[in-house]
Amino acid sequence: MTPNKLQKLELTWIGKGEEPKLEPRILIEQPEYSYGNPNSENMLIHGDNLLALKALEQDYTGKIKCIYIDPPYNTGNAFEHYDDGLEHSLWLNLISHRLKILKNLLSNDGSIWISIDDDECHYLKVLCDEVFGRSCFVANIIWQKRYSPDARVSISDAHEHLLCYAIDPSRFKDTRNLIPLGEQQTGQFKNPDNDPRGPWKASDFTAAGYRPNQMYQITLPSGRTVSPSAGRCWRVTKEGFEKFTAEQRMYYGPSGDSLPSLKRFLSDMPGMVPWSWWPHTEVGHSQEAKKESHDLFGADVAFSTPKPERLIQRILHIATNPGDLVLDSFLGSGTTAAVALKMGRKYIGIELGEHAKTHCFPRLKQVVDGEQGGVSKALSWKGGGGFKFYTLAPSLLNQDKFGNWVISSEYNAQMLAAATAKQEGFRFNPHETLYWKQGISSENDYIFTTTQFITIETLDQIHDEMLPGESLIICCKTFQKECKSKYANISIKKIPQMLLGRCEFGKDDYSFNIVNMPVEEQAEDFDYPVLETENKVSKSAKKDKRSVQEINQTNRQTSLFD
Repeated sequence: MTPNKLQKLELTWIGKGEEPKLEPRILIEQPEYSYGNPNSENMLIHGDNLLALKALEQDYTGKIKCIYIDPPYNTGNAFEHYDDGLEHSLWLNLISHRLKILKNLLSNDGSIWISIDDDECHYLKVLCDEVFGRSCFVANIIWQKRYSPDARVSISDAHEHLLCYAIDPSRFKDTRNLIPLGEQQTGQFKNPDNDPRGPWKASDFTAAGYRPNQMYQITLPSGRTVSPSAGRCWRVTKEGFEKFTAEQRMYYGPSGDSLPSLKRFLSDMPGMVPWSWWPHTEVGHSQEAKKESHDLFGADVAFSTPKPERLIQRILHIATNPGDLVLDSFLGSGTTAAVALKMGRKYIGIELGEHAKTHCFPRLKQVVDGEQGGVSKALSWKGGGGFKFYTLAPSLLNQDKFGNWVISSEYNAQMLAAATAKQEGFRFNPHETLYWKQGISSENDYIFTTTQFITIETLDQIHDEMLPGESLIICCKTFQKECKSKYANISIKKIPQMLLGRCEFGKDDYSFNIVNMPVEEQAEDFDYPVLETENKVSKSAKKDKRSVQEINQTNRQTSLFD
């Protein structure tokens, strides 16, 4: 490498850059799991979250105000609802693919908040710097998840991290909300002189540094003259001081002989600037979250790693306003969606596991009905709203017994038209009267999908109905060869041939449930087992020093991105 060639600082790992070719699936509503207001825009999506994010990309790019995710932490511990111990490079690959789509979904004034612990936090920080841009980093917030130490370990962890990035940090600073003052803050405001403007507290009237126009003498009510101390100056110019004096905002102590201070009235304090230390007294702790989960689901089926509703409330309060759209693509037990609904935000939640139905659905149903757990009472929540439950459509193409790619038999005509439109970058929006206007990509560009044979007569009829300046793509299984180039503003493509090679058809799982493979010092010889459907390995496999990819190859198991 030549010395003058530009280089960039980045995190590198095995498999980086091997981007999966995701199929843009359509979403199918499951009415039996939708609930409440039938016109609700809230979405609960059951399916692989990477494929679900790809499904959302076309319609929601640049529209999400706040993203909160709580991904598996890669701690090596086995959780009930997902295996949390991935080989490090796999974990980085999996999270990076998701972050890239999440970035696309964020609005210009949007922000993303990621819960993580010390095992991967610092690698994730470097990865996020690369994906979002280092200049887009806002803060690493420390959440005090414990209120007492764990005596079983050498040093007990008391915290988790919240990495916050914004698409435009300066705009985020202008639009983010302040934290309401609590009793601890408001208790600092007193009214010893019975000021009619109400409680106030004295703030330092000096500032660090030397500014000639802020260096002047002040005569106290006692008659004593004072100047700023060494290395400091007054907070404002003399004109500013005289303005504060005229407004009776200067205070010199009960005897009139103390150094000047400035009255700051409680009525002038809209809130407190958020800071990066969030104690459990303000936003809850892990035990509080577990109690909330137990109250909702019962101790036997409660989610094992929930976040307290107060923590999510703090994030959404800072980052959003009522009516804004919130996304959580690792929804877990549904906390983010539940709090968003209680706070008057719209939400999209994505969850792969069956607890999308066993936990998220019943929880959100209870919220719509007005449950009073978590932050409900603090927000005066009485119920209302609703949500729609969606699943990902099956893969558009499957291989038949001869290895040929064919359209899935699970697709009806409307599903095929919607899926093909999405593949071509069109928005599926059937016209009320013109059957061939099924989707639109711009004001004059349309798409039509059909499994019927296209004849010259059909093409002529469509062309006669087209307006000047309009163009059309026809996607069909077969057509009369004379149709191919008859009209310059009509192009014809064959399905499924037109789709081959675009993406990984037939693949439904990009989840974190790959392999739990910690490496130990000693390796033992054994027969390598075939990976089970849950993608776990036997205890003896954990002692093998080979990579996950090598073991998969031995078992004739396709790798993550094959």
